[in-house]
Amino acid sequence: MEVTEINIRPYQPNDEHQVIELWHRCNLVVSWNDPKHDIKLKLQVQPHLFLVAARGQLIVASVMAGYEGHRGWINYLAVSPDYQRQGIGRLMMATAEAELKKLGCPKVNLQVRATNQSVIAFYEKIGFADDHVIGMGKRL
Repeated sequence: MEVTEINIRPYQPNDEHQVIELWHRCNLVVSWNDPKHDIKLKLQVQPHLFLVAARGQLIVASVMAGYEGHRGWINYLAVSPDYQRQGIGRLMMATAEAELKKLGCPKVNLQVRATNQSVIAFYEKIGFADDHVIGMGKRL
């Protein structure tokens, strides 16, 4: 398959089922995150930065990007296991980064579980590096 057969576009409401299924297949859904709720929240803030890659009617990748005026963030980058290692992840990231640059974003951050070595290796290959910071969070 050629990457040119992929159409990257903003998420549409009728993509929900396929996107959530994709996230499950890519092990992005954890017990404390409700993917439907995460989608609903994203659609309220910069919905144009929620991108999917479609091959025909099939959603094969997704990425959520955001920019709050200081840093950009990447969430839910997923490429279907059947389509990995074909350049789609790179293309999704390049597209998200280009959209963030249009907004004046100077730097993009993301978080990866420390145990997910293959994903860490992917991000390192496309120019990301460990910032030597500790990610902290608090559930509200």
